[in-house]
Amino acid sequence: MTLETWAYYILTMLLLTSTPGPSVLFSVSNSLKGGIKKAFFGALGGTTAITGIMTLSFTGMGMIIMASEWMFILIKWAGVAYLIYLGLNAIFSKDENYQVSNKDQVEQSYLATYWSGFIVGASNPKAILFFTALFPQFIDPTASLWEQYLILSTTFIFFEMTWLMIYAYSASKALPWLQQSGRAKVVNRITGGLFIGAGAILATTSRAAD
Repeated sequence: MTLETWAYYILTMLLLTSTPGPSVLFSVSNSLKGGIKKAFFGALGGTTAITGIMTLSFTGMGMIIMASEWMFILIKWAGVAYLIYLGLNAIFSKDENYQVSNKDQVEQSYLATYWSGFIVGASNPKAILFFTALFPQFIDPTASLWEQYLILSTTFIFFEMTWLMIYAYSASKALPWLQQSGRAKVVNRITGGLFIGAGAILATTSRAAD
């Protein structure tokens, strides 16, 4: 891989990972309800899942999934259902303010948060579309494939985790304002609507590279 190719890939990953999506919403929500550490585990779960999708694309399995209509539909609707579930859960939350406490940590362990983040990342077929269509374009078949995989995957992980934690940290800095009575309810309604909106958009995804 040339430095020029890597530079293009870095620019692509910068744009991809900085764009808000379900994983960003999940990271922000975890930061507000459980703190930065909980947000980290959720972000790690989502990043692990998408790195797995990237690996499938690298090994050619991504093309098999894209060619299998039933598998693609299963992944798509699982993602839609989970995003809508997260949205409804936020909308109907009775929280009046955000108070990070030990109770929040008990209600959902760090491991459970990791797996929830994993589901958010893995159940999005947009990632399969993106990496199946784009990832191979940065691979030089005449060079060491595993070295290229390590470079490309490490670059993605760095930018994905960095941006998710930037969003989580930004949310935590707004926590004093959000802790005022009634504001958590408003934010939960907005966040819930965004999750449901993301699910609705995801429902329109097709196997065509659109």
